[in-house]
Amino acid sequence: MHHDRPSPIIHRDISSNNVLLDLDYEAHVSDFGTARILKPDSSNWTSFAGTFGYIAPELAYTMQVSEKCDVYSFGVVTMEIIMGRHPGDLISDLWTPNGQQMLLKDVIDQCLKPQRRNKVAEQVVATTKLAFTCLHSNPQFRPTMQQVYQALTSGRPSPLPKPYSMISLGDLIEDGHGIKG
Repeated sequence: MHHDRPSPIIHRDISSNNVLLDLDYEAHVSDFGTARILKPDSSNWTSFAGTFGYIAPELAYTMQVSEKCDVYSFGVVTMEIIMGRHPGDLISDLWTPNGQQMLLKDVIDQCLKPQRRNKVAEQVVATTKLAFTCLHSNPQFRPTMQQVYQALTSGRPSPLPKPYSMISLGDLIEDGHGIKG
């Protein structure tokens, strides 16, 4: 949608309601009613569109749209899957000292139940870290969807830096320069 096109398509309403699973549980984005084609020679100002709780801060406050708005929404949906519920206030709490001290194991859906240093724990940590980069308040520090795709399909995640039960949300937050939150 965003890359390999002369003018990227911006969905503007990526939310869990607009992601459908096929019979093989492969996800597909639906409802392109609010989608727009970005014009390279334009400032790309837009009217408000999207679902509350999934909208990128810059779209909500300035009405300026870019591909990074969809990246932010993808981060919200990813956290919703990891947590088993909408992340709500957790997104704003991430950037506070109290939020960064929360343990990942206390935030994720307990159905996942990663154990210590196993493959599931590594995948949950890597996916959560990727979601946090998508949720960065500054769109310049968010990855592109191409980078997100590459991170998700690149293979085995890195080994855990410490036991899973001790990983805090702050351990997973980095800004665009690799500096923690």
